[in-house]
Amino acid sequence: MAFSTIEFLFQFLPIFLLAYYITPAKYRNIILILGSFIFYAIGSGWYLILLIFSVFVNYILSRLLRTEEYFAQRRNQAILVIGLIFDFGLLVIFKYTNFILENLNALLSHISIAIPEPSLTMPLGISFFTFQITSYLIDVYTKKTRPANSILELGIYICMFPNLISGPIATFGEMRPQFLYRTVNVQVLEEGIRLFVIGLSAKTLLADPMSGLWNNLSVIGYDYVSTPYAWLGAVAYSFEIYFDFSSYSMMAIGIGMMLGFELPQNFNLPYCSDSVGEFWRRWHMTLGRWFRNYIYIPLGGNRHGTLKTIRNLLAVWVFTGLWHGASWNYILWGMIFFVLQLGERFIYGKKLEKTHVLKHIYMILIIPLTWIVFAITDLSQLGQYFLRLFPFLTDSSVRQNYSDFTLALNNYWKILIPCFLFSTPLPLHFYKKYRKSVICLIILVVLFIYSIKVMMESTNNPFLYFQF
Repeated sequence: MAFSTIEFLFQFLPIFLLAYYITPAKYRNIILILGSFIFYAIGSGWYLILLIFSVFVNYILSRLLRTEEYFAQRRNQAILVIGLIFDFGLLVIFKYTNFILENLNALLSHISIAIPEPSLTMPLGISFFTFQITSYLIDVYTKKTRPANSILELGIYICMFPNLISGPIATFGEMRPQFLYRTVNVQVLEEGIRLFVIGLSAKTLLADPMSGLWNNLSVIGYDYVSTPYAWLGAVAYSFEIYFDFSSYSMMAIGIGMMLGFELPQNFNLPYCSDSVGEFWRRWHMTLGRWFRNYIYIPLGGNRHGTLKTIRNLLAVWVFTGLWHGASWNYILWGMIFFVLQLGERFIYGKKLEKTHVLKHIYMILIIPLTWIVFAITDLSQLGQYFLRLFPFLTDSSVRQNYSDFTLALNNYWKILIPCFLFSTPLPLHFYKKYRKSVICLIILVVLFIYSIKVMMESTNNPFLYFQF
């Protein structure tokens, strides 16, 4: 169930909040877990059983880790390995089985052997809750946190519906104190509602219209678009994925506030970055933190020389690409960021820092191009799109009729301008300064009403990161 649906806004959320608030504080965790189960079951059906089973297995394994016994180290390592195989095994089965079999069948095609490919539907949020579960198990193993006191406590950490489907990816250590005590009052409810409305507005009024521009271009076909329209499409998809995902995170954090929880920040104006490295410190921050803490640093980080640093970066970006999807374009997308980060770290990064104009031009060009690699899963179509972006790379004729571009620009310029504006710090500064003023309240009410109107007049447009 998406946050930006009438069913969620006017059925699930008000009923759940009413039950949550009228329940005595010591029983609210039970209401939270039951509400989260219902929320997940509505979207994923019987996969709820898989989610509950996963919580149960990891709870048992974490309780078996005897952190106080030095001589139990080998046994603890075995338990950790079993847990990681179980957790990542489920992820591989449901997310990567068809990808693996497709590539195996391609290799075996010359000897006329084909392995049947099962029809598997990926459980919603499996990439996100797998990372939360494994971070918990690893942190218990490394003594960064104690095992959950009860299966209810671990269940809330894994299944809490605001961040179950698409994050933010929180650690057990930062959430644990809030399971025991959290403040629920009018002030946090009000602030949560404000944040939720801003996120809802970004989704319905910015992300969804940009998806319309991108989808129109896809319908036309990449072979038939002009170069300016191809670049406009790249910009549109860049805004779509940013406002789509950041709005979900904002709504998740807002709902968390309504429940008394403080979820970690996930975005920090990434399109204002001066480098690719900074971009990834600002984009999907909790995912980057996971890869840093559980892949990059355990491999040695940058502490053991240049070659091992490059190896560790390569591992991070291969896994980052694969995490986002079971397709070669995601691996290619990860490799592009790996190469760009190597270039900034070892070749041109210091020179780029000394310029002001060039580093912004560099980012304005690079980020939309990388998102195109992310968006188009068919590599042949991806190549065709890049030939439209850079027509001088081919001898074949490219459309010189720019009517598609002028028509799209005429239809979407009123959305493109606020997209540019809300990618900058200016709206945030305004909100922080006037968030408790009457003017700000009126603006939020108008945005909420207009968002509801748009939702009722359009078909459901699910969040992009639901597919990951």
